[in-house]
Amino acid sequence: MKASESKKSKIAAPAKQNLLRSIPQVDEVLQWLTDVIDAPMFLIKQSVREELELLRQNILSGRKVNKSDLSRKKIIARVQKRLLRNLAPNFKRVINATGVVIHTNLGRSILPFSAREALVEAGTRYSNLEFDLATGKRGSRYSLVEKLLCDLTGAEAALVVNNNAAAVLLVLDTFAKGREVIVSRGQLVEIGGSFRIPDVMAKSGAKLVEVGATNRTHLRDYEGAINEETAMLLKVHASNFKMVGFTKEVLAEELVELAGRSDLLVMEDLGSGCLIDISKYGLKKEPTVQETVKVGVDVVTFSGDKLLGGPQAGLIVGKRKIIDRIKSNQLNRALRIDKFTLAALETVLRLYYDHETAVIEIPTLAMLTASPEIMGRRAQRLSRRVKKNLARKCTISVRTTGSRVGGGALPEEELESRAVVLEPLDRTINELEKALRTNSLPVIGRIEEDRYILDMRTVGDDEIPLVANILHQVFGVKP
Repeated sequence: MKASESKKSKIAAPAKQNLLRSIPQVDEVLQWLTDVIDAPMFLIKQSVREELELLRQNILSGRKVNKSDLSRKKIIARVQKRLLRNLAPNFKRVINATGVVIHTNLGRSILPFSAREALVEAGTRYSNLEFDLATGKRGSRYSLVEKLLCDLTGAEAALVVNNNAAAVLLVLDTFAKGREVIVSRGQLVEIGGSFRIPDVMAKSGAKLVEVGATNRTHLRDYEGAINEETAMLLKVHASNFKMVGFTKEVLAEELVELAGRSDLLVMEDLGSGCLIDISKYGLKKEPTVQETVKVGVDVVTFSGDKLLGGPQAGLIVGKRKIIDRIKSNQLNRALRIDKFTLAALETVLRLYYDHETAVIEIPTLAMLTASPEIMGRRAQRLSRRVKKNLARKCTISVRTTGSRVGGGALPEEELESRAVVLEPLDRTINELEKALRTNSLPVIGRIEEDRYILDMRTVGDDEIPLVANILHQVFGVKP
């Protein structure tokens, strides 16, 4: 046996050497491509080197490489394909068929189409970013959306930074650096990317004081922890998890009353801030920013790209004297937003002047409030487009499924939806998932019980023809 293996090895070695010697030089391949490819020379050379190196590694590792694979025609074809991949942008559009509306990995909330023009204007034209058109003097970028936020929330003043973690950090750094902040033990949450409230507090220089038990915290727990080093009472809305059973938490208005007696500030981090009562649309109740401001909380922070349905931003609203001090913090400059965020945020906020308009035009709200019948019609449309042509390649059905809100919001909420379910006959479910994920326009669905699910809650009406064409391409069938 060993002698046989040795003989094969001796026979294989010369063949490998012959194949390796047959690999053309980079300059030779570049000559072949002179009149074939029009692209930046750097990327052409890079693609050639990568393709030749792949051939070399395949030969050395014993993978099947024929003499014909080293022909001019085949090498040119492979280099062209690789060049197209190298020319393609890394940041690209995908079709979200997961059913997770605020999908953190897929860009969270998507903006309304009305924001597109504002973003194009912001990027391709000069703007009054920090120029007061009324006085002709330097202005503040924050003023462009401050009045909108005050109108919508009832707050006296507002400020916007680049995300909610930054908002929390900035407030704590301004008012609690070197001092104590009292938080219920049950509210020490961890958000996406392993960012934890205690860690953000530590970075701000504030000293965390935990009170209560994991599941139950009483007002007397806060009272007992207050001392001369206390700067603030912090309430964190646990939007990314839910405790049930024997639980208790102190209401914001109770903390406001206690803070008033002790000359302390009250801050509430809402996480996924909401400007409308979504329970009117069949979803579970979430505290609105307006409700939180109304009970007298001094400063409230929340995200712009979750339930609000806007761009990534950390919004800070509250009493004027509090917000003015935050604005003067030098850290604020490091956390400020750019003109694109301002343009998108203003567009979204203006839609909230009419809640019915907001629910229709802001994609996040529209998807969350869409009825199962709407998803059913989408699923039937897609199924009809592909079912006949793909009959020999895949079993296709329309079924009831459950969608998720995502983004750490409403963790218990499962939204009834409809899905197109694919059961491939000519490949494994994982091969289908990879083919859709690596398509030039990727389709991202989910696998359940060896079936591929395309949840129609997060697939737009205008995307159905695209998904149908992609399925035809992936299965190698003409539409």
